[in-house]
Amino acid sequence: MHPCLSCGACCAIFRVSLHWSEADPEQGGRVPIELTEPLRTHERAMRGTSQANPRCIALDARIGEYSRCTIHDRRPLVCAQVAASLEFGERSVQCDRARQAHGLPMLVEADWIGVAEAEKNPLPEI
Repeated sequence: MHPCLSCGACCAIFRVSLHWSEADPEQGGRVPIELTEPLRTHERAMRGTSQANPRCIALDARIGEYSRCTIHDRRPLVCAQVAASLEFGERSVQCDRARQAHGLPMLVEADWIGVAEAEKNPLPEI
C-alpha cells in the first residue's frame, strides 16, 4: 500500500495556496471553488489550511492510520507536486517535516517495498 494512504500529515500542516484560476470553472479550473477561500489578489487557499492548526477540508483521514483526499483527481497542482519521501528515490523536505510534526517516523526505503511503480503518484510537469 502507498505510504500516503496511511499518513495524511502533509494535508494537516501546510497552507495550500493555489492560483485563482485553478478553482475557476470558466478558466478550466478543476478544484471545487466551494472548497477554497480568497487569500491574496491572485491566490486562493484550500479551506481549513489558513489557520493556526491547518487541516484541508478535502482531507478524510485519521493522521497516521488512514488518509485520502476527497478530490484527489481534482486537487491543486501544489498538492500534486509534493512527493512522499523516497517515492522517487529522494527525500522530501515537506513530507519529512509534516510526518515529524505529527509524531510519525520518516519514511524509509523499506516503506516502498511492494508498492508498484503504477501506484506511485507521478509528479506533474510544471
